[in-house]
Amino acid sequence: MGETRETYIERMIREATERGEFDDLPHHGRPLPRPTGPGAGEWELAFSMLRNAGMAPPWIEADKECRRIRAQRDALLERAEHASAASHGWYRGRLRELIAAHARATDSLNASAPSERLQRRPLDMEREMEALDRILGSHESPRL
Repeated sequence: MGETRETYIERMIREATERGEFDDLPHHGRPLPRPTGPGAGEWELAFSMLRNAGMAPPWIEADKECRRIRAQRDALLERAEHASAASHGWYRGRLRELIAAHARATDSLNASAPSERLQRRPLDMEREMEALDRILGSHESPRL
C-alpha cells in the first residue's frame, strides 16, 4: 500500500473538523433535505444551490426573458386601447420588435431546455398584429 498525500485543502478541512467547527451546521450528520420544485426531478438540489447563489441555468434565464417580453407585449396592447390614430404606426413597430425579441428568446430556451415540455412556442406575427389592429380599431390590413 502506497503513502497517501493530503492536500492543503484536505488538511484544513480535517483540522476544522477535529476542532468541531462543523458540528453546529444545520443537518449535521444527515443528508441535505431535497427541495421540491416543478420540472427539476433529480436536478432539483443542484438548481436550488444555483438559485441560492443568485444564478440559474441558461434555459431558466431564457424562460424569464420570454415571460418578460410577453409582459411587455401585454402592457403594450393594454396601452394601445387608448392610442391616438397618429401613434398606431409606433405601436405596430414596437409590437414587431417585441415579437422578434420573443422569437430569439424562445430559440435560446428551446435549444437549451432539458425537456420538450419546458419549451415555448414563439409568438405568431400575423395573429399578434391582427389582435393589435382589432384593439386600435383599424380596418386596414396589418403591415408586416
